[in-house]
Amino acid sequence: MSLIDVFGSTQRVKIIRELSHGPRYVSELAETIGMDGSTTVHHLSVLEEAGLVEHYHRGNRKYYRLVRKVELQATPPPERTFILQASEIDETE
Repeated sequence: MSLIDVFGSTQRVKIIRELSHGPRYVSELAETIGMDGSTTVHHLSVLEEAGLVEHYHRGNRKYYRLVRKVELQATPPPERTFILQASEIDETE
């Protein structure tokens, strides 16, 4: 699935935005963005398959975190560039 397809969903954009603030467990994330748990898990699976997030367990909670930085650049004519890319997160930032 391309990044365009991944970000074609408003719900996935909301999830990425929320995870940009730090790891969240599933029910906390679902409540924050206003989705039910199964829909949230579905979107998290798509993001995980795309390599943008990963999960880990702490106790009986499943947490998700961003593992790639996503950037969008769009410029008007005459340059007419459109770039959507994901890159590794630099842990030193």
